[in-house]
Amino acid sequence: MPLLASELRDMTPDQLRDRLVELKKEAFNLRFQQASSQLEAPHRMRGVRRDVARVRTILNEKAAEAAKSAEA
Repeated sequence: MPLLASELRDMTPDQLRDRLVELKKEAFNLRFQQASSQLEAPHRMRGVRRDVARVRTILNEKAAEAAKSAEA
């Protein structure tokens, strides 16, 4: 199930970083399964890549927001 951006925006930056680590581990495991021809759900690779991108985007938004509020 893909992550929803609205759910991610409710998380703290630390929670987002933890989720990013989990997703990267999952992506590694999926690549390993693909290399050994044991991948049962190839569509999951695309979903994990998109989830990683979604988490990174939200992290960048939060960092920009924090920098903007620090300037003011």
